[in-house]
Amino acid sequence: MSWYCDAAAGHPLHGPYHDEVYGFPLRGDDALFELLVLELNQAGLSWLTILKKTENFQSAFEGFEIDRVAAYGEDDVARLMGDAGIIRNRLKIAAAIHNAQVIQGLVRRFGSFSAWLDHHHPRPKDDWVKLFKETFHFTGGEITNEFLMSAGYLPGAHRRTCPIYDKIAHLNPPWMRV
Repeated sequence: MSWYCDAAAGHPLHGPYHDEVYGFPLRGDDALFELLVLELNQAGLSWLTILKKTENFQSAFEGFEIDRVAAYGEDDVARLMGDAGIIRNRLKIAAAIHNAQVIQGLVRRFGSFSAWLDHHHPRPKDDWVKLFKETFHFTGGEITNEFLMSAGYLPGAHRRTCPIYDKIAHLNPPWMRV
């Protein structure tokens, strides 16, 4: 099995992402929303493309403030479609806006996006994929799996012998609480 741990070592973008972000438990709703949007934009592309464009995405989507993105209209879609710094895909942009609106509903019902995730944790990957497909737009198996591994809800982000694994274990991510 090929591990991101091995591929990321020493890379100027993958290395810091691997060592400081990937698999670390994520709690803030805007941060979780950002991760979801970045993951869905990665579909069909390399993660390196997304890492190179992350700052542009943060700017274009106004810090991924859920309420702001949920209120986006056609002018915002046109602005985003004209922004060469992000992935200009109308379906992905529409999914980001729709998913922000869905998260608003989850926040009303559960108190936060992370509380909704906690409410459904633990569950097997296939059940997560089904839930995400029923809840969000543009979330298939790979997107859901990577989102949940990246946010600390599913194991597999790091091999057991990776030094980052122990750093994450000390933070007691949700997948370790099963």
